[in-house]
Amino acid sequence: MSPAGIAVRNWIMRIHRWMGVAFCVLFLAWFVSGIVLIYCRFPHVEAEDRLAHEDALDPGRIHISPVGAFAALREPTAPTQIRLHVLDGRPVYRFEFGGRSRLVFADDGERLDAVTRQMALRVAAAWAGFPAAASSFQGLVTQDDQWTLYFTVHPYGPFWKYSWPNGEETYVSQTTGEVVQDTTRNSRFGAYCGAIPHWLYFAALRRHAELWSQVVMWLSGAGAATSLLGIVAGIWLYSPSKRYRFKGGSSRIPYAGPKRWHVALGLTFGVVTCTWVFSGFLSMEPSSWLAGRDCPNLDEALQGLRLDVAKFAVKDPRQAVAEAGAELRVKELEFASFDGAALYLAVESPSRSRVVPMYGSSREGLDRGQIVDAVKRVVLPAAVVETRQVNSYEPYYVDRYKQKPLPVLYFRLNDAGRSAYYIDPRTGRVVQSYGARSRWNRWLYHGLHSLDLLWLYARRPAWDIFIVILLLGGSALSITAISIAWKVVRRTFRSGATGPKTTTS
Repeated sequence: MSPAGIAVRNWIMRIHRWMGVAFCVLFLAWFVSGIVLIYCRFPHVEAEDRLAHEDALDPGRIHISPVGAFAALREPTAPTQIRLHVLDGRPVYRFEFGGRSRLVFADDGERLDAVTRQMALRVAAAWAGFPAAASSFQGLVTQDDQWTLYFTVHPYGPFWKYSWPNGEETYVSQTTGEVVQDTTRNSRFGAYCGAIPHWLYFAALRRHAELWSQVVMWLSGAGAATSLLGIVAGIWLYSPSKRYRFKGGSSRIPYAGPKRWHVALGLTFGVVTCTWVFSGFLSMEPSSWLAGRDCPNLDEALQGLRLDVAKFAVKDPRQAVAEAGAELRVKELEFASFDGAALYLAVESPSRSRVVPMYGSSREGLDRGQIVDAVKRVVLPAAVVETRQVNSYEPYYVDRYKQKPLPVLYFRLNDAGRSAYYIDPRTGRVVQSYGARSRWNRWLYHGLHSLDLLWLYARRPAWDIFIVILLLGGSALSITAISIAWKVVRRTFRSGATGPKTTTS
């Protein structure tokens, strides 16, 4: 190798060594927490949890019409969403206005402007399954704590917080009266070992969203650079011809002990380490090219921006609940619109619902032909070039938890981004969409970070075994880096403490 090449190699190794000192502990935390995160997600209340805890709607107790309830709010603009469900034992309309929630009880028309502590306690006790007297009041949470920072929870603060004898902690939104967060000892421990260190989701940092985003982005970007330099250095050092000589014989790697293991593990798991950290960097959407919507908002075109409450006067909610009640226990009645026509969506659980149109009886979902015709009409001037029914998960429609609905209808357009959509025929709503940029994001982030390759995803526990082996390899690589870093730091500080030798006369 030329002197210039040796100098470049030495500088790469020196930079990698000191960046490794800085990042080795963080890398180990990322890998170990990644294993935990596979099986312990950050605690949050999902739609399935919420519906499981709700009482069924009683048509006989719904006395106020949607028009009457909306009039009681005296809102100047139409709502974006309306939902009828049971709160504290009473049917209630929940109107959404672009992030604001307003509630009106459907039995007497009373407006609920703020949820009292007493009501919150009853709601929390019913959720937790304890008598109210067993609760321990933790106060009104006005500044987000560790468990209310999550994006599905944060918008609904402040929160009434209660704890229970079994360690469960329940948060009730002062705005909506619903339980929006519920944690247990196990779920909190799992988050502290998994999601929180993996996402750097520490409350003191996460409260400052922009700072948190920048910290994660810079750390993951620098970490990816560290890995890349290590790969380059390892390839440079590796000798297929075993040119390195030791007492025990020849070797392909010029080190013994932890350094030897570090180089060997780096050559084996270095590429995976680099791609994982780099894909984590991309998850923060550092470039506007990866951020934002890059295909037409088909949901908005099909559903409309706002709901015309007057259209629901054709069929009373009591009749809609009664019609759907013949097939399921209706927990919620969602007010919806499809292709300009108002309809109700009666829901028992995320997988059990029925469509109740203004004209005609309830049915399992929307007619496929109706959906196809509506999509073709609203996407003009683009055209639909492919339509098919998807009965099983595929590369652009995957779900490790198998919660995304099946079957769905797939549509592809001939626009510049070759936009593609997956629509649930039970609701008429888009559940997945892709454009040119989001396809890249799907593979650069999800593909590299989760390895959600369909042939592997569909064969669990093969995916679990494969991913855990890779994460354990990355953990071992990080442990050897910590060992080397400790020696480097100790040697540096000892050298600094000793100082240069001097002579005295």
